[in-house]
Amino acid sequence: MPIGFLFVSAGILAIVYSLDKLPNNDWTVWATVSILAINLGLGFLGSALIHKIKSDLIRRERLKHRGPEQEEI
Repeated sequence: MPIGFLFVSAGILAIVYSLDKLPNNDWTVWATVSILAINLGLGFLGSALIHKIKSDLIRRERLKHRGPEQEEI
């Protein structure tokens, strides 16, 4: 998840940097960098979310099979 936030932040910083360099022809490079960074960041964040939900579902299923007298806190 921290990697996802890092990539999204880098993508936003690339957008801000490219706005300063708008008259140059380098804006397409920075636009590509920002798109890739934001998409990678969102991919990592989505993956972290799916893994968290999956582990919560597995934990809930284990607790359901154990019964209330053996519950962990």
